[in-house]
Amino acid sequence: MRIREVPFYRLRLNQGEIDKVVQTLRSGWLTTGKTAHEFEQELADYVGAKHALAVNSCTAALHLSLLASGIGSGDEVITTPYTFVATTETIIQTGAKVVFVDTERDSFNIDLNQIPAAITGRTRAIVPVHIAGLPIDLREIESLRRKYKLTVIHDAAHALGAIHQSKPVGSTADFSCFSFYATKNLTTGEGGMVVTNSRKQYDNLRVLSLHGMSRNAWKRYSGRGSWKYQILQLGYKYNLSDINAAIGLMQLRRFEQIQKQRRRLAEMYHHYLAEIDELLLPFEPDGTTHAWHLYIVKLRNGGERRRNDVIEKLRSLGVGTSVHFIPLYLQPYYKKHYHYTRRDLPNSYAHYKSVITLPFYVDLKEDEIKYVAECFKKVFASKSRIVR
Repeated sequence: MRIREVPFYRLRLNQGEIDKVVQTLRSGWLTTGKTAHEFEQELADYVGAKHALAVNSCTAALHLSLLASGIGSGDEVITTPYTFVATTETIIQTGAKVVFVDTERDSFNIDLNQIPAAITGRTRAIVPVHIAGLPIDLREIESLRRKYKLTVIHDAAHALGAIHQSKPVGSTADFSCFSFYATKNLTTGEGGMVVTNSRKQYDNLRVLSLHGMSRNAWKRYSGRGSWKYQILQLGYKYNLSDINAAIGLMQLRRFEQIQKQRRRLAEMYHHYLAEIDELLLPFEPDGTTHAWHLYIVKLRNGGERRRNDVIEKLRSLGVGTSVHFIPLYLQPYYKKHYHYTRRDLPNSYAHYKSVITLPFYVDLKEDEIKYVAECFKKVFASKSRIVR
């Protein structure tokens, strides 16, 4: 069958996930309960953390982690501009100030070597992001944490399954936050998880996540619960329902299979795109296991206009693509309130103007990858002008 279109994303759930959701619907318990807690325990075990809390988004996980760390007005938090806005909006919502540090020249991750120069007397935390599933240097960020006595909150939205020097992302640091959005390697439709090795912080996170109510208040409508609870602090409505958790739990139990397939797909892309000189392909450094959430290529030459032109030509051939990410200092809100420019953070802008994110999901077929490669060849060979 001839391929004519490759969508940017396509989701298919298996029968086990559908059956678990139906079982949950028939159980009579739909909100946070046994299934969500089972999901928490199994994910904590998977990443090598002591505690995990399921929430309704990675944004919620980041916000709770910042609040549990006591971060607020007058504090500064270091992070990267090359990320989705959830990383920084949660910092701002606490009253703290975002301090941007540029990316590495050869990866989309924050340049850890530039962090010390950004630390001031007001710095309270670092929020590194593992872009596309490539883990940062966990040993180096841990060294910075100890040396400067800072909290580290990993934005691991892309990084479930990523490993650096035998350490899974999620096994170190103060907090690690995962996303289970619809497009992620493991999905609950909408959802997230925060993991920590601190029992004290875990208890604090759980209270904050459900209106500030005492830790077992979720049980109040079950046979084991009590109607009586206490409001211990100002909280939020961030809990994950058992319906969502049912999908995540079943996906987690086959997650190694999912990751094996994603790695195979990355290798296919490497193979079929290798002969296209105009493209720079993603890489996996020695000592790391890439989670392969995204497959991002870069144009070797040309600027933002040329990249946009290539995207439009691919779209005309039926290939869906995206751009990860537009650096946040280019967005109107951050221009108004933060005043960074591309000259301050040149590596992140150099990445942005040349990147194209390709279709990448477990259901992707080899013939579709071949078609994407053929379309790139057509675009670059086209006599119609590609903007430089």
